Amino acid sequence: MKEVLEKYFDRLWPINRSLTGDGNRESLSILSEIAGIKQHEVPSGTKCFDWVIPPEWNVKDAYVKGPDGKKLIDFKRNNLYLLGYSESCNKKMSLDELKKNLHTIREQPDVIPYLTSYYERRWGFCLAHNVMERFPEGEYEVMIDSELDEKGSMTYGEAFIEGSSKKEILFSTYICHPSMANNELSGPLITSMIYRELMKKKNHRYSYRFLFLPETIGSIYYLSVNGERLKENLSAGFVVTCAGDPGKFTYKRSRSGNTLADRAAELVLMQSGEDYVVEDFFPTGSDERQYCSPGFNLPVGSLMRTRYGKYKEYHTSADNRDFISFDAMEETVKKYIEITGMIENNFTYKNKFPRCEPNLGKRGLYPTIGSEKKTGDSIAAMMWLLNLSDGDNDMISISQRSGIKFSELDECAKRLIEKNLIELK
Repeated sequence: MKEVLEKYFDRLWPINRSLTGDGNRESLSILSEIAGIKQHEVPSGTKCFDWVIPPEWNVKDAYVKGPDGKKLIDFKRNNLYLLGYSESCNKKMSLDELKKNLHTIREQPDVIPYLTSYYERRWGFCLAHNVMERFPEGEYEVMIDSELDEKGSMTYGEAFIEGSSKKEILFSTYICHPSMANNELSGPLITSMIYRELMKKKNHRYSYRFLFLPETIGSIYYLSVNGERLKENLSAGFVVTCAGDPGKFTYKRSRSGNTLADRAAELVLMQSGEDYVVEDFFPTGSDERQYCSPGFNLPVGSLMRTRYGKYKEYHTSADNRDFISFDAMEETVKKYIEITGMIENNFTYKNKFPRCEPNLGKRGLYPTIGSEKKTGDSIAAMMWLLNLSDGDNDMISISQRSGIKFSELDECAKRLIEKNLIELK
């Protein structure tokens, strides 16, 4: 898996992505080699709640030449140099005039910031502060060959795995950032690999929906068209972002805070034996803030590594290949698969012999030999299941209350079903 992640990362890295444009289409076409993604086009000018789909933006070239005629800033060398959604420009100007349109981070003088101007027409360049400080006085040539097409469209991708139920589990990620590793490519790559891994499994209880959207406007549009269906069918959802650095796992809860998504993710993390962080919902961040807006209040959380805004490389050129770990990305895929497995097997059972405990010995369930610990653990698991299988407690709640691993309870439940002691509610 790691080799596949690395190969596709290298193909996707140089592509200029934004809210709209050919770079998004190219990226989705590449990702469709892993996941069964279908591309959808939404015309610019389409209204969605309080928003409007912006013009389509494409860039052919952009640079700044210094007084000696040499390129000091070159979009083709690094697409972060160009302020996102810059309008076209072709003029000569003084250094003072140029600096009005240059953006740096004084506190991080060696990195290029990632900045955009989606909804206000302007042009600009981003660069390292130390580089800008060395610009000499003189006349500069600015050239931006870009197009903002009012008759264009916004592209998003969607993939679907049909299960035995209409109830869905959602994975949503975004495709609107240019060359950034953790805060962009980790999301669509991991989401695509989750799709691939789930396709290997048979007899899904839930259906699975995968969305590859430009952040904010993409999820707002999708909810404007599909929000009511999601309210009816969505059982759990996750926004996949910032999931490729080697930091410990961070889970951000849904707005409700105790949904199936929250309970499964937190139990998997708790039973992993690894250090992790859980954060309550807050209404900023990625697309979970749209899914969890009060009019929808969907059961959507987000399992990340180091959360956005918590690492200094965030939204800068330092969020690059050196910052991420392909081993960590593979671990994130596996963690999400473990969560889906728990949700798939999170049944609610009913004890068929609720008046006092049934005779386990005559059914061959009471161990007669073995290590004291193993025997005790097995009996404890059966007793907890029999006692709490009253039609109200699901497997996650039994695991939480008993402290017994979900996987052990799941195996125990299969034995109790085989012996006709419990049944599905």
